[in-house]
Amino acid sequence: MRKKRTTISLILTNLKNRSGGVTTNRSENVKRQYRHLAIAGAAMLMIAPSTFADVKTEAYVQENASEVLASLNDPSLDAEERTEKFNTYMDEFTDMTAVSNFAIGKYARRFTEDELTRYRKVFREYALAVYENELDAYRGEAVIVKDSVDRSATDSIVNTVIKRQDGKDMDVRWRVLTRDGKYQVVDVALNLDGNLIWLAIEQRAQFLALLDRSNGSAEALIDKIESMKRNLEAEKRT
Repeated sequence: MRKKRTTISLILTNLKNRSGGVTTNRSENVKRQYRHLAIAGAAMLMIAPSTFADVKTEAYVQENASEVLASLNDPSLDAEERTEKFNTYMDEFTDMTAVSNFAIGKYARRFTEDELTRYRKVFREYALAVYENELDAYRGEAVIVKDSVDRSATDSIVNTVIKRQDGKDMDVRWRVLTRDGKYQVVDVALNLDGNLIWLAIEQRAQFLALLDRSNGSAEALIDKIESMKRNLEAEKRT
């Protein structure tokens, strides 16, 4: 009888252990499911703001690029009025200070305050002339947003196409930064002769090469920009 009771005790002990094991496994499974749900929920929260940011950035480019285009297409404006209206829109649409600083890189910290002020003034005039001439050459009927890519939470590329009646549509990309809830364009890429050229990056390469050759001379750069601006103004539509 003692042996029999011992056997029964062992069986009951094993059943208890197995029962406890099942309970533990179920508990672990439930915990794992909750962890998976929590991770999935966190991922959705991380994705959602980026998606909404894209929509807002695209809407910003759609509205403002359309206004810029409309200023170039307005037949009631003469050349001077057209440029004035275009520049007003572009001053609001773009961060010229950021673009001008980017275009000269390390030299933005090396110029004196007076040199930096004079450079920024002539750079703004030149950059606006570049944007006007290039966009005016492809005057279109509408700006259509195709898609956008987030480089970061505050840095996006919006891809658009300028639709034209003659079918020669133009791809334009806008790099948009968000600072304190405000959107501003810091670079524009145009399809020039089959090549997509980022204007600020192109200007930076030219300006830095000149500054390196001239031992960082602000005067040499300002004179060069003045000369390029005059050439652009001579080509402008009347």
